[in-house]
Amino acid sequence: MKTLWNLASSATLLVALVISTGCSSIPDHAAPAQSKESQAAITPTAALDRLKEGNWRFRSGHLLTRHYESQRKETAGGQHPFAIVLGCIDSRCAPEQVFDQGIGDIFSARIAGNVVNEDLLGSMEFACKVAGAKLITVLGHSKCGAVQGAANHVEMGNLTALLARIRPAVDATLPKDQTGKATPDQLAMITQANVERVVREITERSPILAELQKSGKLKIVGGIYDLESGAVKFLE
Repeated sequence: MKTLWNLASSATLLVALVISTGCSSIPDHAAPAQSKESQAAITPTAALDRLKEGNWRFRSGHLLTRHYESQRKETAGGQHPFAIVLGCIDSRCAPEQVFDQGIGDIFSARIAGNVVNEDLLGSMEFACKVAGAKLITVLGHSKCGAVQGAANHVEMGNLTALLARIRPAVDATLPKDQTGKATPDQLAMITQANVERVVREITERSPILAELQKSGKLKIVGGIYDLESGAVKFLE
């Protein structure tokens, strides 16, 4: 009981000290929220560099300091992300974490197998044409269950139609006479082929995004995230 009383007293004194000295709970070096001005100033190439730098911080453990309460308040009146990432729903590769980004920095669109459809194309058109994002990154990842399911002809409810969107990458990679399950190396090749196909499909199916890319206002790239190393290999 005496120990608990001492701890409580110490905590009370610490709070009183912070209040009396006017100390801020927001570190001076905390990363600022993305703003309209910073979005306007960034180029598509610089936006890609920012993701590369963020991934380096993530895999090396040198994450930026962020004060989420402050970022939440700063972005409540509007958002100005510099990029949109189309990724898989896999719980191990959330774009905000993989690229060390904060609240309001990037749009994140996620679907199993990082495939694209009209809904996602519309979302990307909003993100880039309306909201001003300068970069689209299609992010696949190693050991993707959706890719494995498509390669091994899995059928289950609504998942069947979704996996069918990955089949073109499977057919372009596996020998037509293959009867056994895909090997790990083959799955890795299918993953990359699927990402490359989605990158092409974005501009083929969206004149709006194709025009933004043609005018130099938008960059569209693919990437593969490695679950073990934490590194993203960009397909430029």
